[in-house]
Amino acid sequence: MFGDLMNQMQEMQAEMRRKLSEATFTGEAQDGAIKVSCDGTRTVTNISIDAEKVDLSDAEAVEDLLLVAVNRALEQAAAFEAEQGQAAMGNMLPGGMEGLLG
Repeated sequence: MFGDLMNQMQEMQAEMRRKLSEATFTGEAQDGAIKVSCDGTRTVTNISIDAEKVDLSDAEAVEDLLLVAVNRALEQAAAFEAEQGQAAMGNMLPGGMEGLLG
């Protein structure tokens, strides 16, 4: 019985890792002047800068916009991970107890 539960947990963790690695999130700053994409594991996968929307000679402004875009993408990924974790835990609880997780 305990072994079955451990196997089920390992399978659910593997499935969650797969979902996280396949999910993509994009954070933007200054109406899309800078876009940052990451996956659900919070690995940044792409950075795009529209030179027509941002003054590249102002390094401090570019850095600030980049921080905003990165943080927005990472916030989305963190929220998705929490949602997936809650769903996985809900699936493990006996019927009718899903509400205990919030």
